[in-house]
Amino acid sequence: KHLVRDFNHFITCYLCRGYLIKPTTVTECLHTCKSCIVQHFEESNDCPKCGIQVHETNPLEMLLDNTLEEIIFKLVPGLREEEQQELEFWRKNQPKENGQNEADGAGEDDYHRSDPQIAICLDCLRNTGQSGESTDLMKRFIRCSSRVTVGTIKKFLSLKLKLPSSYELDVLCNGEIMGRDHTLEFIYMTRWRLHGENTYPMVLEYRPRIDFG
Repeated sequence: KHLVRDFNHFITCYLCRGYLIKPTTVTECLHTCKSCIVQHFEESNDCPKCGIQVHETNPLEMLLDNTLEEIIFKLVPGLREEEQQELEFWRKNQPKENGQNEADGAGEDDYHRSDPQIAICLDCLRNTGQSGESTDLMKRFIRCSSRVTVGTIKKFLSLKLKLPSSYELDVLCNGEIMGRDHTLEFIYMTRWRLHGENTYPMVLEYRPRIDFG
């Protein structure tokens, strides 16, 4: 009998370390999440796994592997439902331009996936000495619009962890508490990317809010 973890090497994204969502074939050497590879190609046309240059003239010429996606959904219990729940959350909490109506811009089923996407890892920060407990997410890696704010990430964490409305969280990057209105793009460019030793995806930590007053 084989366990799901026996197949993880074949069904996880090399970039974000999560299970492949919308697995995308760039060349025969690479499978990765679509949003992850699109973001990678903004900085490099080299394959992040083997280093060869891919599609020099058109690096975004890619094919979705729907068969692999179905295999992954069948192998990993609850993954399809988890992805659908996240899609619904981002639909309800999609960032809007000033003055933009919900009917404007992208189609109804786009959920701002036409925005630049970013993959992040949400880690529970333990041993804070605070009352109350924060728990680990079943799925720590997520992909969303780079325009999403820390406030929306807090709402996402509260939903996934089933926290009461009175429960407050801090979200940190490199040990620094991030402001509620900071976007993920801003944090990536000003906090994460500046540390040369940091790798992709960006890691954000969460913990019960600490009252310094």
